[in-house]
Amino acid sequence: MALFGTDGVRGLANGETLTAGLALTLAQATAVVLGQGRIAEARKAAGKRLTAVVARDPRISGHFLSAAVEAGLASSGVDVLDAGTLPTPAAAFLISDIDADFGVMISASHNPAPDNGIKIFARGGVKLPDEVEQRIEAAMAGPMLQPTAGDVGRVRRFADAEDRYVLHLLASLPHRLDGIHVVLDCANGAASGASPEAFRTAGAKVTVIGADPDGININDGVGSTHLDKLAAEVVRVGADVGIAHDGDADRCLAVDADGNVVDGDQIMAILAVAMKSRGKLADDTLVATVMSNLGLHIAMREHGITVRQTSVGDRYVLEDMNANGFALGGEQSGHVIMSAFATTGDGVLTGLHLVAEMARQKKSLAELASIMTVYPQVMINVKGVDKDAVSDHAGVQDAVKAVETELGDSGRVLLRKSGTEPLVRVMVEAADAETANAHAENLADVVRKHLAL
Repeated sequence: MALFGTDGVRGLANGETLTAGLALTLAQATAVVLGQGRIAEARKAAGKRLTAVVARDPRISGHFLSAAVEAGLASSGVDVLDAGTLPTPAAAFLISDIDADFGVMISASHNPAPDNGIKIFARGGVKLPDEVEQRIEAAMAGPMLQPTAGDVGRVRRFADAEDRYVLHLLASLPHRLDGIHVVLDCANGAASGASPEAFRTAGAKVTVIGADPDGININDGVGSTHLDKLAAEVVRVGADVGIAHDGDADRCLAVDADGNVVDGDQIMAILAVAMKSRGKLADDTLVATVMSNLGLHIAMREHGITVRQTSVGDRYVLEDMNANGFALGGEQSGHVIMSAFATTGDGVLTGLHLVAEMARQKKSLAELASIMTVYPQVMINVKGVDKDAVSDHAGVQDAVKAVETELGDSGRVLLRKSGTEPLVRVMVEAADAETANAHAENLADVVRKHLAL
């Protein structure tokens, strides 16, 4: 089984896989593989050691995992800048900002505290392609770099890491946030310091919840996967908007003044229209995944914006954006990528720009979000079926075409195999929930009938 998943190496910290030993070996193998290439070789030829940025979210296990990673890198002759607790996008930014050779983020994002993960970024703060991850995994079984004496790496504290990141965020804003009352839910995670500081410095009145990390309360009933507390607090204090991050702050979801959720699709719609109006939306194009709501496609079409679709996963959105020079992309889950300012999803950046649009246009979030109608979306996971046959089976495809014909322009059907389980995801969107649910149940029955194992 492959070590790397869709977003680095992830698992139960100190469980069967994600141990201190694995973290050390993975770091050593990373030094071997990412220590190659023209720039790295030129630095070594000039007598310079390679440099890596290491950061983590507040999980208690991040202490021993980051220590193991730093030991593996330093023992391989790599100088380490320990940035401490920071959002994942902050680590990615810093790698680029100081021209480090690569970096490592210790985080399991929105997962519960017992989990953790190791994400590796290449030069420039970009995620690794599959091929490079495979090379690193293969290198774990081979010889490691073993410099001695003065050639081993040094580990130093990256003292101004958070300040650099916050200044970068503030410099990106098209408008200050004066006059807006924001409730921030930091998920007891990595943005607990940076996000409130950035919003306050940008001029917002800020109320904060979920910003008391103790190592084990990350994502525990708070953050972008638990919006009830944020919605209630926004209504209680009479705020204009609520912004929720996840544990490593690469996501942003929002709630309006009445506590209604504004998801990643709606946030992208608001930002895309605003960026187009300022001439900042490259080729008037937004990149989204196949799971984005039909309402997003319709709204963008009405505003003269093309929506390009990718497979599910922010890495695939990023690949398409980087390959074609697009400025905005993301997922319904709140991973929003603004390529002019970030190399990955950045929840703090996204939240700041969303609130900046409220201030610039002098409109409520509900008014801004009304440019998109969210179509009811029903998802059914059909287990115990031959998922690889779903795209080729005539009976299944005929049933899909029949539903698509009936829905016309007022709905959408997507059958997608899971990447990790023996199941097929059946998704139907329609103008009303009853219609969407009926068609989804019918198609799920068709998949069970024809593809049962």
